[in-house]
Amino acid sequence: MPVPIPAVPPASATAPASVPAPAQAPPSWLRLQEVRPLSGGLDAVPLLNDNNPELIQAPGVLFSSFPVGNGRSARVHLNQSVSGRFDLFSHHVVKGLAAQPQATLWLGVVAGSRRPTPVTLRLLAGSTALSQSSDPAQPSAPFLPLPGLMPQRDAMVFSGPGSRVAAELLENVSTAIAPSGPLPAGPWILPSGSPTLLMALPIPVRHLVPPLNGRNLQLRFFSDGPVSVATLAQFGGDQPPDPASWQALLAGPLSPKEHTASPRGAAGPLIYSRVSGLQRGSLWRAVLSDPGQADLAVPTAPISWPISSLERGRLGSGQVQTAELSAFYPGTAWAAHGNYGVEYDLTLPLVNRSQRPAQLMLSLDSPLKNDTPIGGLRFRSRPGPLVTFRGTVIVQGLDADEGTDAGPRRAFHLQLLQGEAGPDLGRVSLAPGERRRLRLRLLYPADATPPQVVTLSPVTAPQPINGSPQPGARL
Repeated sequence: MPVPIPAVPPASATAPASVPAPAQAPPSWLRLQEVRPLSGGLDAVPLLNDNNPELIQAPGVLFSSFPVGNGRSARVHLNQSVSGRFDLFSHHVVKGLAAQPQATLWLGVVAGSRRPTPVTLRLLAGSTALSQSSDPAQPSAPFLPLPGLMPQRDAMVFSGPGSRVAAELLENVSTAIAPSGPLPAGPWILPSGSPTLLMALPIPVRHLVPPLNGRNLQLRFFSDGPVSVATLAQFGGDQPPDPASWQALLAGPLSPKEHTASPRGAAGPLIYSRVSGLQRGSLWRAVLSDPGQADLAVPTAPISWPISSLERGRLGSGQVQTAELSAFYPGTAWAAHGNYGVEYDLTLPLVNRSQRPAQLMLSLDSPLKNDTPIGGLRFRSRPGPLVTFRGTVIVQGLDADEGTDAGPRRAFHLQLLQGEAGPDLGRVSLAPGERRRLRLRLLYPADATPPQVVTLSPVTAPQPINGSPQPGARL
């Protein structure tokens, strides 16, 4: 019997896109505040970013860092080696083909040594999920219309495969890394000159109405020498294709790309496109103190720091956080717009220098995208309907945590709408002279639309102009 599947969000909902403004924009309000650039920066860990095409239309090589030669062309292979710590982010959608409406697409990950001797490759952590699955061995995460804020206590909360994968990696829960699970345990000894199939993961559409499914995959590796990695796609049946077919497919062709990007620096509408390349950085760690200070004084008005700010979406901060690419395929994104798969680890070293007790509120907001300073952030009076963030946020140091980084953590699943001031994640009460360290972590999930902001607000914040709602109010 056909099983209905919640629709996978269209490209406009899962990646930054250039959308013309409506003729009559919905009412909005301006929250007067400071928007500061995020301190710190991305680390140097390479991330193999495989997200173009999102919708796979034909078999072939999706992404390859293998060298050219031996039948491999420069059009298909980026010739970039990685060594030591590196990550892989892969996110794809499959729609049943007219000729083979019930065929299963298999996503293969292969790797090979770049030196004359074998290399040992270890999987440190990893998670993967389908949009929809009836197989208990294949974790799934349908897109569900969840409330804006849901505490994660006894069980994880997620909506969509990107949301689930991000939550599991943040919580150090690897998806069935075992011989019988979707992710093998490894390690792998990669011989020289012969690529090794690491895993083959199905994206089935059989019995789904419509025949549409997606998979998010994020892996954290360590190798003791230089390696090449590739992701490949081929259609088949219920069983994975044999290893020899993956090696043959590595020669090409290239699976067709989509969403050709605007040239860097071009005037006019900006088409960001999707990423298919090797990016520099997978973790952004920051201490959010006052400029030139070791701590952050209790503010008297909201302060926000952008998350995943990007070209023409700096929110007045002047900062583009987008990871640069060492190499990428022609026509695809020239930077990792959106920083999908990047973890943010932020510490706020608070101090109350006033003579009065202070109470603050922490939130993650999704303001309307803009690029230049406007004196604050603009929100819609009635947010939506586009969901711009589905993901997990972990916070330490709130009042119930007794002010210690080692204390209990609070985990939340947030579902934010476009132009929404996010819900209250918790309060921080500080006596005169008291110090407190807050820590917030999130892994920017697939199916989100940047940018967002982390906001610290006085609970008794001034009224915004036009009699608009208080920060943190959900409409």
